Amino acid sequence: MTSRRDFLSQPAPENYVAGLGRGATGFTTRSDLGPARDGPSEDQIKEALAKRAAQLGISTDGKDGKKGKAAEANDNDDDGRYQDPDNEVGLFAGGVYDKDDEEADRIWEWVDERMDRRKRQREEREQAEREEYERNNPKIQQQFTDLKRALSTVTDDEWANLPEVGDLTGKNRRSKQALRQRFYAVPDSVLAAARDSTEMGTTVADDGGATSRDGDGTMTNFAEIGAARDKVLKSRLEQASQTAGGDSGSATSIDPQGYITSLNRMQTSGAQAQVGDINRVRELLQSVVKTNPNNALGWIAAARLEELAGKIVAARKTIDKGCNQCPHSEDAWLENIRLNHESPNAKVIARRAIEANSRSVRLWVEAMKLENIASNKRRVVRQALDHLPESEALWKEAVNLEDDPNDARLMLAKATELIPLSVDLWLALARLETPENAQKVLNKARKAVPTSYEIWIAAARLQEQLGQGEKVNVMKRAVQVLAKENAMPSRESWIAEAEKCEEEGAIITCQNIIRETLGWSLDEDNGRKNIWKEDAKASINRGREELWMMLAKEKWQAGDLDGARLVLKRAFQQNPNNENIWLSAVKLESENGDVAQARKLLEVAREQAPTDRVWIKAVVFERVHEQSEAALDMVLRALQLFPASPKLWMLKGQIYEDLGKPGQARESYATGVKAVPKSVPLWLLYSRLEENAGAIVKARSILDRARLAVPKSAELWCESVRLERRAGNLAQAKSMMARAQQEVPKSGLLWVEQIWHLEARTQRKPRSLEAIKKIDNDPLLFVGVARIFWSDRKLEKAQNWFEKALVLDPDCGDSWAWYYRFLCQHGTEEKRAEVVTKCVQNEPRHGELWQAKAKDPKNARKGIEEVLKLVAADLEL
Repeated sequence: MTSRRDFLSQPAPENYVAGLGRGATGFTTRSDLGPARDGPSEDQIKEALAKRAAQLGISTDGKDGKKGKAAEANDNDDDGRYQDPDNEVGLFAGGVYDKDDEEADRIWEWVDERMDRRKRQREEREQAEREEYERNNPKIQQQFTDLKRALSTVTDDEWANLPEVGDLTGKNRRSKQALRQRFYAVPDSVLAAARDSTEMGTTVADDGGATSRDGDGTMTNFAEIGAARDKVLKSRLEQASQTAGGDSGSATSIDPQGYITSLNRMQTSGAQAQVGDINRVRELLQSVVKTNPNNALGWIAAARLEELAGKIVAARKTIDKGCNQCPHSEDAWLENIRLNHESPNAKVIARRAIEANSRSVRLWVEAMKLENIASNKRRVVRQALDHLPESEALWKEAVNLEDDPNDARLMLAKATELIPLSVDLWLALARLETPENAQKVLNKARKAVPTSYEIWIAAARLQEQLGQGEKVNVMKRAVQVLAKENAMPSRESWIAEAEKCEEEGAIITCQNIIRETLGWSLDEDNGRKNIWKEDAKASINRGREELWMMLAKEKWQAGDLDGARLVLKRAFQQNPNNENIWLSAVKLESENGDVAQARKLLEVAREQAPTDRVWIKAVVFERVHEQSEAALDMVLRALQLFPASPKLWMLKGQIYEDLGKPGQARESYATGVKAVPKSVPLWLLYSRLEENAGAIVKARSILDRARLAVPKSAELWCESVRLERRAGNLAQAKSMMARAQQEVPKSGLLWVEQIWHLEARTQRKPRSLEAIKKIDNDPLLFVGVARIFWSDRKLEKAQNWFEKALVLDPDCGDSWAWYYRFLCQHGTEEKRAEVVTKCVQNEPRHGELWQAKAKDPKNARKGIEEVLKLVAADLEL
């Protein structure tokens, strides 16, 4: 045990103040009163500091210069006071640097020196290892340092004479391939040997052919060489013919059907020759797809190369990899579907493609085309519309797949709501609607797309169809609106649209288009006339002869017969083989009394434009002028040229009837229905011939055969009903009408026949109401309803229904005749004159009663007004 006291029990050093070294000072609290003492005074502190300075040999007055140096150091480095124990402040202020501190400093200095020595050793070792590595693995720039340094001695001429760097990779392989592809000319000796091998004789006659002396003194006979080439070629051709012809050595047959295929194969071979080595191209394309696997075009090119090489399996695998690498490429998927089109995997590929590209219209359409059943096609398109309801192409495909017009109308209505700017969809919807609804549709379309001239033209054609083309000039308004919207097409575009309307029979719309746009964008000067002439000439050259016809007709109606002839003469010069011009000229001369000139024109027309229509007009011309024998001879010659013309067979039978030869007429009709079994008028003439002869049973049999040939013909069913009715078999007629209504439920002809001849008077109105519900627009039914109101003395309603029928179909002459008959009893003179004028302007050509009167040879020279009055006179309510 040591006798040293515990630290805490030892007495404090002299002048010890607790915490003085840390900057603390003594203080007195209330609890310290009494024994507490004050801390050291300022004099005591100064004394302690002076004593400490004396021990260290430091002057406190700065005379020895140490204080000045310390101040200078303090100025240079503010942190110097932390290293000088005599200049410590704050926490370390007042500390005493004793021997323990000096020993501690020495120890730390030794530690620092030791650590520094290890650091230097480590750095020296690392430096040596780095230098060793660089010596063993020098950089490229270090390897060629001496060579670079030597480049400074190379002259400009030496630089210019350096050889080009070549690719030596695979040099030997490409050299061998080049040798295999190299071709050499066949030496003359080979040709001569080939000639001698097939030579049968032992001598060759000297024909004095051209020879040439070679440099070594030998003679070359070029004639013999040519003969040898010809003989070798002939031998090769004979071998080829024997191979193609089988056993027959003289066969030289060529497959005409496979000729084009052979040409295609030759073109493919040429393409392969142009591509060159397929293997080399394959390597290049493989490099392309490896370098850039996300480029779909590279995969497509690689697949088509394999297809060109005949490796369809490899092509499919290649494009399938491309689709996996480029799943969002439409082109890659379409190529994959094309290569697998005949494979059962095509639908699977299409489904994968659509899963990766659900908004691709082309992929949906391609998937639809892969389906063979219409219902499946519709299902695919409707799924596509769920993803792409704004796609016009998909809506068009969907509408085209619909068989029911009502379903198509509903789809188009929905499509126009989703895509209001699609002109094609609006026009398609208007075509499927009734005339009244079509007007509403076109009005909506004009509001949605005010810059579309197609919609205005469709509206004009609709007005023409309704008989309002001359009253309502839609094109005038169209030009105003389009000009305001800055959407006016060029004059050339308007002319093209007018020609299209003319070709499709919309003559009034064609005239309105030309009239309203004729002077568009042209200045009012003398040059306009020349431009119009050029436009007219260009239209005529494009086959619009209707302009010539219209001009000739206008001059003819104006009384300028010579002017009309001059126009037709000019038309002949422009179109020498056009049947319309020939027949117009014939009509002009015939109706003006020059029968000889008309006959001469027809004779020339049969030579210049030998069509069945020209022959028919010639036969009708002779029949009208009571030249039955000439007409018969002509029709026999025409049937040899056109045996499938039903009108020629009808004319032949009618001519025999005119000559009083019913047997020959019966034979003509019988032969005609065999040659043209789909001709309804021919069957009707045949049946009526037997009925007029009293052979009701045979007439019924003929109509039965006719309905088998043309089962949906309302005219044949109506004739069968009338046959029974005229024969007094009313019950059989009603039974036949019931069958007819089942076969043709929407025929106005059958409904009128039933209402007026098979129903009681009290049942006519209910039947007519039923018919109107089933048939929206039928001119014959409207006339039948008008006749019912006429019989009930409801004249205003009757007149309205007659006018509706005329608006619906102004080409039906029967409607005009019934209306004129009605006005003769209940109309004014002015109204009758107005109806006659409109009828002449519309020139009706159809109608059961109208055609019977108009085509009667006795009425051939009568005008439209006369025919109208003749038909009306035969009508009975």
